[in-house]
Amino acid sequence: MDAAGHSVTVEDDVTARIAGQKPRVHILTGTVCNNNCIFCMEEDRDGRRVTNSATTDESVRWILGRQANYEEVCFTSGEPTTNPRLPHWVRMAKQAGARFISMMTNGRALSYDAYTRGLLASGLNRFYVSIHGHTAKLHDGLTRTPGSFVQTLAGIDTVARYKRHGIALHTSTVVTRRNLPHLAEIYAFLRAHAVDQVVFNVMQANGRANTYFDQLFPTYTEIAAEAAAFLTDANRRERPVQAYFVDIPLCTTTMLPDHNRGYVENYEHFEPPNPGHDIVADPDSRRAGAHGELVQIRRSDLDDSARHKRPECGTCRHDRVCEGVWGNYLRRHGWAEFVPVT
Repeated sequence: MDAAGHSVTVEDDVTARIAGQKPRVHILTGTVCNNNCIFCMEEDRDGRRVTNSATTDESVRWILGRQANYEEVCFTSGEPTTNPRLPHWVRMAKQAGARFISMMTNGRALSYDAYTRGLLASGLNRFYVSIHGHTAKLHDGLTRTPGSFVQTLAGIDTVARYKRHGIALHTSTVVTRRNLPHLAEIYAFLRAHAVDQVVFNVMQANGRANTYFDQLFPTYTEIAAEAAAFLTDANRRERPVQAYFVDIPLCTTTMLPDHNRGYVENYEHFEPPNPGHDIVADPDSRRAGAHGELVQIRRSDLDDSARHKRPECGTCRHDRVCEGVWGNYLRRHGWAEFVPVT
């Protein structure tokens, strides 16, 4: 039994799920985004311009040649729909035999039915749409882009019309102090718009999320308490509740049903060597690309450079899959709320 009284099996256990996940590859699509989210982790636009401009037809073809290693090919970084090559790259992924072809998007361009149908015809079969509230006031306040809520919701509704063709529709809501009190309303709203899975992403404390940390970042304990209250009520009406809380240390969410304790997928991407960052200690050991012009970057590289564990973490049942705690979070709140699960 877990802390909430739910039966836990090897198949359900979040630790086993994380340990057994197959990696996903991210293909970086560009530097441009037509939203201006206050919590955006990609604040270094000049650096991203160097990194993402390295994505060409040739580099995409090389990455797709490795697609048997991945469960999913995902187009992301910047806003993918602003890149005119996106439909072509999706078509290349389909021709390469990728089973799941997805995109992380703010969904605004999907409000145009012809554009969405073109992506579907090219082979896109999973959508991760970012939406951060159930009202225009809440969402537009966080994206700092008036009118973005109306377009994003229209994009969700457009994709929903094609779900009968086997299209998966997921959403991503970044949890902040502003929308944390509205988890139940956001979930009910999105499920009413035919969203399959509602993912609540806890902020990653870098980029603008670090700049505005004190105004935006709830404590993990606060998030877990609100999530537990929401899920307890939602479980009376729907089982299982299709809501997932990710990027939050597992030791703080033991009161949640295991089904709703998610995780950020194990992913990697490829970018040119960049002397301006030291995420990879030895870039030459990760040389990649048809001509060795790229470096392999894994999610764990970010975790190792920005997150921390203490010796007590070694006694926790989740230690082998735990990503640790953001250093800038610990500087503000310390270790008190992180109790090893034994």
